Amino acid sequence: MEKPDTTDISGHCREQTVFESVFERILWNSRYIVLLGVVFGALSAIVLFFAGSREIFDILREYLLVRESHLTHESILITIIGAIDFYLIGLVLLIFSFGIYELFISELDIARTEEGFSNILEVSTLDDLKNKIIKVIIMVLIVSFFQRILSMEFSTSIDMLAMAVSICVICVGVYFLGRHHV
Repeated sequence: MEKPDTTDISGHCREQTVFESVFERILWNSRYIVLLGVVFGALSAIVLFFAGSREIFDILREYLLVRESHLTHESILITIIGAIDFYLIGLVLLIFSFGIYELFISELDIARTEEGFSNILEVSTLDDLKNKIIKVIIMVLIVSFFQRILSMEFSTSIDMLAMAVSICVICVGVYFLGRHHV
């Protein structure tokens, strides 16, 4: 078996041993292990989208079909916001799945042929992936905060002031996040 030639960083050709060649091939092909994350991330996203849709379906069914529904506007909002939370977390998993696939395996050719969709999930570095995921996670936290606020009972004016300050801090954070283009 002939030893393959390789070119090092300085441009000089050198011979590569059989062991080195086999080891590098195995190491390079080990990147396919990320397919587990891609597949299970996408499957998890699908489960979350179904769970969110089920929450909305159940609340609609109860609201429209049950004659003496005990639903309040507050409980309807809390349920729908919970479903939105499922959808947002599902988006995080989809972005993660697409991102690691593109970074470690191959570009999604079909995404590049569809007009208008190529930049939505385009990831060229781990930092791009991290930044896209962070934006959606921040939205999940904001939606979760809103859901908790709806279910809280305010007994004092300090409680109301704390809620107002919290909302103000979130708004300022989102403003600066948008300006910084994370």
